[in-house]
Amino acid sequence: MFSGVYPAIITPFKNYNIDFDGLKKNIEFLIENDVDGIVVVGTSGESPTLTHDEHKEVIKKAVEFVDGRIKVIAGTGSNNTQEAIELSKFAEDVGVDAILSVVPYYNKPTQEGLKKHFGTIAESVDLPIIIYNIPTRCIVNMSVETAKYLSNEYSNIVAVKEANPNLSQVSELILETDLEVLSGNDELTLPILALGGKGVVSVIANILPKEMKELVYSALNNNFEKAREIHYKLYPLMKALFIETNPIPIKTAMNLLGFPAGELRSPLTEMKEENKEILKKALKDVGLLG
Repeated sequence: MFSGVYPAIITPFKNYNIDFDGLKKNIEFLIENDVDGIVVVGTSGESPTLTHDEHKEVIKKAVEFVDGRIKVIAGTGSNNTQEAIELSKFAEDVGVDAILSVVPYYNKPTQEGLKKHFGTIAESVDLPIIIYNIPTRCIVNMSVETAKYLSNEYSNIVAVKEANPNLSQVSELILETDLEVLSGNDELTLPILALGGKGVVSVIANILPKEMKELVYSALNNNFEKAREIHYKLYPLMKALFIETNPIPIKTAMNLLGFPAGELRSPLTEMKEENKEILKKALKDVGLLG
């Protein structure tokens, strides 16, 4: 269902307000470069600093701009189950293809709490649900046992965006569950595909969609020599795009390359100059600058 490349798109700002013209231009660029879908209002889209009204409006506009040409996956997660349900129902009403629901952050639920949280969301909508496991941001790691339970109990929980760097967990997920596994970290995409993953929710694909698609589909078609070649070409830039907190580097890169991106909302700040120089060199090395 979710094979391929799904850029985790940024939310462009102009004078700190959402730049919907810029959002449309960025989406058109990605469609022209044949991505499989987009993920809106995730972490890369600065969802923590969008108001609820803004969050909903970005989802609605993305669906309108895409107009059925590719899949739209909406970030509707929250550490408040009722809030996640409200956002998920809204996303369903405006016509998204799936929702991405992150493991609740800060309040540190138990595994039983995760089962109840995601199960309640699954019962509230008919949409396919991708669970987002990212313990570096959420503290809690969703266990394989919890993922297996959710997969067995709820037919619309269909995939996991896995950003846990522990590849043993990825192996167990693929071995023990029917969930599709998507890489949640660009630099882990190739190893996750080699283990049986189906694709990636990608930051770098905001600026290099064709290259990431070639990497993913080379691996999916068992051409790992080509996939490795692309991986190692892009790897320094993948690292540079996380030299500071995402989405600081990707928005900086997009501004440097002339894409609509604009400002970062506080508490995120502009990149340090020494890190920006590292980013510029990585962009030059893949032929995007200079």
